[in-house]
Amino acid sequence: MDILQHLMSLADRQYQSFHSKLIPTVPPENIIGVRTPVLRKFARQLYRDEKYESFIRTLPHHFYEENNLHAFIVEQFTDCQNALHEVDRFLPFVDNWATCDAMSPKIFRKHRSGLLAFIKQWIQNDHPFAVRYGIKMLMDHFLDEDFDPKYLSLAARIHSDEYYVNMMVAWYFATALAKQYDETIDIIRHRQLSPWIHAKTIQKALESRRITDSQKALLRAMKSYEEAESM
Repeated sequence: MDILQHLMSLADRQYQSFHSKLIPTVPPENIIGVRTPVLRKFARQLYRDEKYESFIRTLPHHFYEENNLHAFIVEQFTDCQNALHEVDRFLPFVDNWATCDAMSPKIFRKHRSGLLAFIKQWIQNDHPFAVRYGIKMLMDHFLDEDFDPKYLSLAARIHSDEYYVNMMVAWYFATALAKQYDETIDIIRHRQLSPWIHAKTIQKALESRRITDSQKALLRAMKSYEEAESM
């Protein structure tokens, strides 16, 4: 099967025009216009038929959909170490938030200890989307039964000038406020985040239905970076 030719046959011109505006780090001419459910179905087919090996070995890809297809194929892997190493090999070539955020192998849920070691490497990476991915995995897998307050400090120590990194840090802490409020509010109170991330975290938390009215009242009072520590 010629994978690129098949992707071209799945193109939706109207969707391409709409979606390219949402992915500013990818040139519009590099977006074919294939909808995500269609890509996921194709990835499952390639994985089931074992016709993906040469495709994922050939990096970098040119088109946005090729990157997403690669991500969705890796999601199918049932061996955790294989999935971790394939994600690690692929991350340096990820060039947008959508591909980054969509790739979430289910096998990670069963092997979080192995995942954590990779997360610690990713968040120290020079590539912004590797850092973003590490933070997202920390958010997806370590804010519930495997939560440890030290993971909050791990995320708070991330310092970046990259918009897509800082947005993910804010998303992480807003989610942490919803799930682990008592431990997370101290991060906000003691101004351990940059002023921009501090403000964005509170903004996103105030939009959450999982945070109580009394908690939101305190967060509103902390919106001023200078006054947060006095609360």
